[in-house]
Amino acid sequence: MARAANKPKKEISMEEALWKSADKLRGSVEPAEYKHVVLSLFFLKFASDKFETQRKAIAEKYGEKFVDNVAFYTKDNVFFLPEISRWSFVMENAKQDDIALKIDTALYTIEKANPALKGALPDNYYSRLHIDTAKLASLLDEIDKINTGDKENDIIGRVYEYFLSKFALAEGKGKGEFYTPKCIVNLIAEMIEPYDGILYDPCCGSGGMFVQSMKFVEAHHGNKKKVSIYGQEYTNTTYKLCKMNLAIRGISANLGEMA
Repeated sequence: MARAANKPKKEISMEEALWKSADKLRGSVEPAEYKHVVLSLFFLKFASDKFETQRKAIAEKYGEKFVDNVAFYTKDNVFFLPEISRWSFVMENAKQDDIALKIDTALYTIEKANPALKGALPDNYYSRLHIDTAKLASLLDEIDKINTGDKENDIIGRVYEYFLSKFALAEGKGKGEFYTPKCIVNLIAEMIEPYDGILYDPCCGSGGMFVQSMKFVEAHHGNKKKVSIYGQEYTNTTYKLCKMNLAIRGISANLGEMA
């Protein structure tokens, strides 16, 4: 009897692979916490990749003696990262028992070195979760595969939006607290046509309204500098998500202080 042909394995997307890695944390972390665990690490990877690209450019243009000059980074909206905050350092120590503490230290140091990130990053978060080292290392390996420099395919936007929507669905009740479906914020942006002036969202969640509004301005060849963004968010963890989301996209906003 003829042997049945083997069905080709279905390829999963990068976003799905990341979600599966996050799901391995089940037992150590509640699904509602996945977004904070994953997106903070994703932010660290993104910020570090951008820093390394800028560092290389500075060395080539001005010489090695200027690579630790903070001003050469901030002028191009790049966060300066001390050595212990860099992704390469984290990955070198990914299998160590104290990796959670090293991640917390990396995030704390980034925030202290960059005033624009005040209140954006989790404080002593990974140490408090007591995640199994092997599970955390596996998640780090998946995030390490992401090419954050792939601007053409908007890797940053894809991962962030996928995870926010996925987390919202996983949480169910109260999911609108931090995520409003993309189609809705797109519609709002089209209606208000935010070419200039003040854009204010009193319940800004993770900042989707701001992101889509800036995309609208770009799509219509407008000037983003003509738009001033203001927002408020009551929930501290969601406030942090918003600040990270906007920082990843290079969007400046005044969100006030945490509640």
